[in-house]
Amino acid sequence: MAADPRPILFTTNHVPPDRTGAFAALHERENVELALYGGRSHHATEGADDPGVPHRHVTPRELRALAASGEYRAVVGSTAGRVALPSAWRGARRARVPFVMWWSLWAPIRSAAGMAGTPLVHRILRTADAVVTYGPHVSAYVRELGVERVYEAPQAVDRWFWSQPGDATGKPAPFVLTFLGRPDRAKGGWIAEQAWRASGLLPSQAAFVLGGADGDPPRPGAAAAIRTGHLRPTEVRDLLSQTDALLVPSLRTRTFREPWGLVVNEAFLQGVPVIASDEVGAVAGGLVRHGRNGLVVPAGDVDATAAAMRRLHDDPALRRTLALNAQADVMPYTFAAWAEGFSRALDRAGVSQSPPEIPA
Repeated sequence: MAADPRPILFTTNHVPPDRTGAFAALHERENVELALYGGRSHHATEGADDPGVPHRHVTPRELRALAASGEYRAVVGSTAGRVALPSAWRGARRARVPFVMWWSLWAPIRSAAGMAGTPLVHRILRTADAVVTYGPHVSAYVRELGVERVYEAPQAVDRWFWSQPGDATGKPAPFVLTFLGRPDRAKGGWIAEQAWRASGLLPSQAAFVLGGADGDPPRPGAAAAIRTGHLRPTEVRDLLSQTDALLVPSLRTRTFREPWGLVVNEAFLQGVPVIASDEVGAVAGGLVRHGRNGLVVPAGDVDATAAAMRRLHDDPALRRTLALNAQADVMPYTFAAWAEGFSRALDRAGVSQSPPEIPA
C-alpha cells in the first residue's frame, strides 16, 4: 500500500526559537504542518517569527474544523490552551484519523480551571492513539493514569550553537554563580538570591548573576546580585561561558511544575554543572544526576542551596569532574532523537513515513 502523502497536523501555541530545529527534524522525517494558536506560554522567549516548517496561524476554536478537514493523515495536540486541545481531538475523531498527544505534565494542575478540565483532558489522554512525553518522569505519571502507548522524545536544544565557545572575557569574579529565568515565583530566583546571601561567599571570591533580571547594579564591594536585563541567545552563551555553576531552583505551585528546563541542556553543552532543585524535570527525567554532573537540593531549601554553592566554590576538582560529565551526558539529547520519539508514536498509530529501525 502506498504511503499516505498527507502531512501531519501539529497543533501548538507557539514555537520558541530553541525548538525550531526540532520541528525541522520532525518535518524532514514525517512531513508536518504547524497550526499555531498563540496564548499563554511558560517559555521565556517569544515564538519564532518563522518556525522553519510549513505553518499557519489559527484561533483555538478553528482547530476543530482544520483537524476535521481531511487534509491530514494524523493530528498532534498538546496540553497548552484550554479550548485548543479538545478542538484538535474532536476534529481528528471526526476525520477518523489518529490523534497523538504531546504531554508535558507530571503532576495534576490544582487551579480551578485545571481541575474543571481534568476529566475531559484525561479522557483525551486515555483515548489517544499514542502519547509522546518529555521524558521518563512524565511517562511514569501518564502510565499511572492508565495509559500504555507512551513514547519519549528527549528535550533538546541546538547542540551546535550551545557548544560553541562563548566570550568569557570580563568574568566578574573568580567563581560565578548564575540564575537564568523569568521573574516568576515558580522559577525560584528568589530562593537563589536568599541562598547567595546565606552562602557567606565574599565579593572578592564570587559573584551571583541573574541573567535576564532587571534592577540596579550592585554597589562596589557589595555582595549583591548582578542583574543583566534581557539577554539575546549569544549573550546567554557568553554568560554561561563565564559561569562556574548554574542555579535552577524551580518550585512546584498549584499551576506549575517545571516540565524540563532547557537551560540545563544549554549549560551542559557549555560544560557548566548545575545546582538544581528536585522539582526540575531535567532532574526527575534523569539528565541531571547528583554528584555526577550537578548537585540536587530539595526545592525551596535555602540552606541546602547555599551549602551547594559553597561546596562547588571550595572544590575546583569536583567542578571540573561535574563539567566534563555534563558535556558527555547531554550528547544524546538531540533534535534527531526528539523527532524519532515522535516517529515511534506515529508508527504506533500506523501513519509514520519514516518508521524507526526498532519498531514502536
